[in-house]
Amino acid sequence: MTTTTSTTGTAHTGTRGEPVNPGNPAVENTDARVDTASGEKADTLALLERGRTLSTPVLRAAVGRLAAPMDTVAAYHFGWIDAQGNPADGDGGKAVRPALALLSAEAAGAAAEVGVPGAVAVELVHNFSLLHDDLMDGDEQRRHRDTVWKVHGPALAILVGDALFALANEVLLELGTVEAGRAARRLTTASRKLIDGQAQDISYEHRERVSVEECLEMEGNKTGALLACAVSIGAVLGGADDRTADKLEEYGYHLGLAFQAVDDLLGIWGDPEATGKQTWSDLRQRKKSLPVVAALAAGGPACEELAELLAADAKSNDFENFSEEEFAARAALIEAAGGRQWTADEARRQHAVAIRALDDVDMPQAVREQLVALADFVVVRKR
Repeated sequence: MTTTTSTTGTAHTGTRGEPVNPGNPAVENTDARVDTASGEKADTLALLERGRTLSTPVLRAAVGRLAAPMDTVAAYHFGWIDAQGNPADGDGGKAVRPALALLSAEAAGAAAEVGVPGAVAVELVHNFSLLHDDLMDGDEQRRHRDTVWKVHGPALAILVGDALFALANEVLLELGTVEAGRAARRLTTASRKLIDGQAQDISYEHRERVSVEECLEMEGNKTGALLACAVSIGAVLGGADDRTADKLEEYGYHLGLAFQAVDDLLGIWGDPEATGKQTWSDLRQRKKSLPVVAALAAGGPACEELAELLAADAKSNDFENFSEEEFAARAALIEAAGGRQWTADEARRQHAVAIRALDDVDMPQAVREQLVALADFVVVRKR
């Protein structure tokens, strides 16, 4: 199995030196805490709320351009209305990407508002991918509500996803500036990589073995590319040069890998009350996520037993009727083979690489501290 060197010291401290409490069912009983630089602790929740507050009106206006019934279906997906069309205050997600786009503009010395079109464009692409992913994966719940395809049917889920993708570039290009063209080019490249990653993810479900390297490449495409775009797009709109944007992308890419590693842990061991998904959700979908591929690469009795079970699962006609105990047994083997611990360590390692990339960007210290705080939030979360 590919190994990584731990970048964590013996003391696990937050941005003011206080111990970091993971508070995360996905990383219980693992050494997955995060070391961060000392300094003023940024109010992460305020950063996320700022991203929502500044981007949501523009996002709503963009969605309002869609023809009926796509406008109302999209509004349901974003949590603005319920299935009957009544106003709702649904969970619109963590809003990490909008927050990063606004900080990105500030990293380039521009006002946060300059990054709003980039924040909206990235959020539209992200939600395009969620609509399609939910359908492809057969997920019936997202953010504690029925998914769009379950409520409105597969055809509308596909069409609304396509429409959001088109809107993303429209929001950027209608600015009519050179910087908008540069930003759209980065968004298009990230979108293509995201789609590559989804295709890889689907293909891996039908393979008995996937290497750790292949899994990391897939997750870098599926999650890292769009987060990388989010944290550079505001800077580009603010006039940053390509070197600055590239370094911010490096931070975002590795942050995306850390984010996905935690998602993979939550996909097996997460609390459904927090994640809004079924227990053992990734195991039910036969996903070759990091804990699984790391366990299968580890060697030893637990690895061998797990490999035999998963090979039999792939041929089973009764897989969807497996009991909770059967999925729990597979999760226990993944943990016994070291897949859970390895993935938690990888999240920590990618977090450290992301933070180091910020050292090469000349930005206000307050902005750097906020980017560090958001990186901490990504790794230490429950959903």
